[in-house]
Amino acid sequence: MIPISIKVSLDLVKSLYAKFIDWDYEMIDHEAGIPAHATNTAISEDLGQVEYILTDKTGTLTENIMIFRRCCISGIFYGNETGDALKDVELLNAVAGSSPDVVRFLTVMAICNTVIPVKSKTGAILYKAQSQDEDALVNAAARLHMVYVNKNANTLEIRFNGSVIQYEVLETLEFTSDRKRMSVVVKDCQNGKIILLSKGADEAILPYAYAGQQTRTFIEAVEQYAQLGLRTLCLAWRELKEDEYQEWSMMFKEASSTLVDREWRIAEVCQRLEHDFEVLGVTAIEDRLQDGVPETIETLRKAGINFWMLTGDKQNTAIQIALSCNFISPEPKGQLLLIDGKTEDEVCRSLERVLLTMRITSSEPKDVAFVVDGWALEIALKHYRKAFTELAILSRTAICCRVTPSQKAQLVELLKTCDYRTLAIGDGGNDVRMIQQADIGVGISGREGLQAARAADYSVGKFRFLKRLILVHGRYSYNRTAFLSQYSFYKSLVICFIQIFFSFISGVSGTSLFNSVSLMAYNVFYTSVPVLVSVLDKDLSEATVMQHPQILFYCQAGRLLNPSTFAGWFGRSLFHAIVVFVITIHAYAYEKSEMEELSMVALSGCICLQAFVVALETNSFTILQHLAIWGNLVAFYIINWIFSAVPSSGMYTIMFRICRQPSYWITMFLIVAAGMGPVLALKYFRYTYRPSKINTLQQAERMGGPILTLGSIEPQPRSIEKEVSPLSITQPKNRNPVYEPLLSDSPNSTRRSFGSATPFDFFQSQSRLSSSYSRNCKDN
Repeated sequence: MIPISIKVSLDLVKSLYAKFIDWDYEMIDHEAGIPAHATNTAISEDLGQVEYILTDKTGTLTENIMIFRRCCISGIFYGNETGDALKDVELLNAVAGSSPDVVRFLTVMAICNTVIPVKSKTGAILYKAQSQDEDALVNAAARLHMVYVNKNANTLEIRFNGSVIQYEVLETLEFTSDRKRMSVVVKDCQNGKIILLSKGADEAILPYAYAGQQTRTFIEAVEQYAQLGLRTLCLAWRELKEDEYQEWSMMFKEASSTLVDREWRIAEVCQRLEHDFEVLGVTAIEDRLQDGVPETIETLRKAGINFWMLTGDKQNTAIQIALSCNFISPEPKGQLLLIDGKTEDEVCRSLERVLLTMRITSSEPKDVAFVVDGWALEIALKHYRKAFTELAILSRTAICCRVTPSQKAQLVELLKTCDYRTLAIGDGGNDVRMIQQADIGVGISGREGLQAARAADYSVGKFRFLKRLILVHGRYSYNRTAFLSQYSFYKSLVICFIQIFFSFISGVSGTSLFNSVSLMAYNVFYTSVPVLVSVLDKDLSEATVMQHPQILFYCQAGRLLNPSTFAGWFGRSLFHAIVVFVITIHAYAYEKSEMEELSMVALSGCICLQAFVVALETNSFTILQHLAIWGNLVAFYIINWIFSAVPSSGMYTIMFRICRQPSYWITMFLIVAAGMGPVLALKYFRYTYRPSKINTLQQAERMGGPILTLGSIEPQPRSIEKEVSPLSITQPKNRNPVYEPLLSDSPNSTRRSFGSATPFDFFQSQSRLSSSYSRNCKDN
C-alpha cells in the first residue's frame, strides 16, 4: 500500500532540491560566470549515498589551459633549464638559422590540425581550435615564427621568417581513440612533394618509425616529461610517392563512402599509410590543476568515497597528477600496484600478484592503489572479469591510463554490478558514455564544450564544487527525503488503523468513521503543508558538515531510511492510532455523541498529535516552519469553524459544540500527552545514553564549542564472495618485509565499506526509474 500523497510530495520536494542547487551562490564559477545546474530532479538524495567517483583528468581535475613548455627535436632537449622552450636561446637560434629539423618540426606543429585562423579587426590572427592541445601547439609555433596565416578552401598559408609557404591539404585523417593519432596529407605548392604529417601518442608514433631510426632518445624524452606531469605528443612525417598516394587515395575514398563498418574500414586504410615515419620530436604541454582539487579529493575521501581516475594520458603523467591532487599518497604512506602486460598470461600473472597483495594485507592502514593501462584492462575485462571485479571491491583508488570512452563506461558498469552507488564526472564528449552509464552523472561546463554538461544529471563550473554538491546538497536531500517518505506512510497508516479499529465496534458494517471531505483535507492540507516545509530543515550547519565529512557514512549506509527505521515509524503509527482511538471512544462513546462529533474529535487528535511529531523531528526552526506547523493547526480549527457555520456542509454547528466542551480540550491534552510521552522518553534516552556522532555535533553546535575529532565511523564491511576469481592463486609461505618503492607489488591495503542496509526499495526504484526516464529523454 503506497499512498498517492507520497508520490506528489516527493516530486514536489525533489523539484525544490534541484532549485536549491541552481540557486546556490557558493557553487557559481565567478571566473566564467557559470552556475551549477540540476537537469535531473529525481536523484538528489542519491548524491548523499555516493561510494565511488570516477573522474576524467584533463579538463576535470586540470584547468584544460594548455601551455607549451618543452620539446625534444632530433634528440636535442629544449626548455629543460628555463622551464619554457619558447625562451630557450638555443631553440631561438635554431629557428633564426632555419635549421631543417626545427623547420619540419614547427611545420607539423602549425598545420597538422583542424585549426582555422581568423583575422581580427586589428589585424591579429586568432585561432579557432577543436582542442586545447592544438591551440597550444599552433600558438607556440607562431611564437617561434612559424605562423599559420590563412586557410582558403584546401590551401594553407604559412609565414616563416618573412617567407610565405603554401600547402594544399589532400586528405585529413582525423583523430580516433583507437588509433590515438591524427594525420594530414599535404602537397607542397613550391616543389610538388606530397608529405604525410602525423602527431599522436608515443605508442601510436614511435613503434611505426622507419627501420633504422633510433627512437631511444624520444622514449627517454617522453618518460622525462611524463614524470613532470606534462602531456606529451610525438610528431612525425613521411614523404609519399605520387603513385603510392594515388593508390591509397582511391582506397580511402572507397572506405569513406561505404555504409557497412565504415569506421573500421577507414581505420584499416589509414593504417596502410601511417607507417615508416621519420620521428621529428616530442612536445610537452603543461595543464595545471584546478584550484581546490586536492582539498576536495581529500575531504571526499574522508567521507568514505573512493576515487578512480580514468584518463587517456600516459601512465607516468597520470600518476604525477594523482600525486599532486591527493588522489594517492606518496611513499611510504601510499603505494601503487601495477597491472600490465600485452598477453593474457602476462596480465593474468600481474592480476594474480596484485590480488594476492590486496587479500593478505587488508589489516594494514596504508593507502594502496592499482594502476592499469588500456591494453591490460581490455584483456582483464574480457578474460578475467571476476578477478578484476574482486580487485575493484578490495581497492579504494585506481588509475586507469590510455583508456577509451567505451572502457570508461565498462568500468562504471562493473562497479554498479557490485551494488556501489557511482558518480561519474567529466568535461568532454568522450566522457558522455561514462556519465550516462553511472548512477549520477556530473558534467563540467569547461573549455571542451557543453556535451558532457548537457548529457549529465548535474553540471558545475569547477571540480571543487563537487564537495558541496555531495556533502551539503546530497546529504540534506537524503535526510529530508528519508523523513518525508516515512512520515507520509506514518500519517496515512494512522488514519487507516483508526478506521480498522472502528470497524470492529461498528460490526464490520463498512461504515467509515471519517467522511470523504475530511479524509481528503487530511492528506492534502492538514498534514502535507508542515512536512513540505521540512525541505528547509538542517540537522547540522553547512560549516559543520564540511568540517566533518565522515558523517556522510550514515547516508551511505542507509541509516536513516531502511527497513528498521520504517518499522519504527510503522510502530509509531500503530501506537498513535491506538491512543487516539481508545481515548476518543472512552471520552465520547458513552455520552451518546453524534457520529460527526466522534469523527471530528478523532481527526482533531490526529492533527494535534502530528503537529507535535513534526515539531519533534525538526532540527532547525525558522519562521516559515513555525507558521507551517502551528499555523496549520490553527488553520484546521478556522476551516472547520467556517464549515460548521454552513447548514448544508453536513458539519453544521459540530465544531462550535465540541469546542465549548471542556472534555474536548482535556481529550486533546490526553492524546498528545499519551502519544508523545513515550516518544519523548525514547528520544531522550537515545540522545543521552546512546548518542550518535550526529547527536554529538548537534550538541556541540548548541553549546557553541568545537568538536576536534569524532573518532572513527565504521559500518560493517561489505562481504566478498570466496573464490570469486577464476585465477589460481597460491600464497607464499614466507615473505620478507622489505621496502618496495612506488609501482611495486608489496602488500598493503585497507578497505572501508558499508553494511548491506539499503534504502527502502520503493524509493530506490523510484529514483532509478526517474533517472532512466530523464536520460532516455536526453538521448532522444
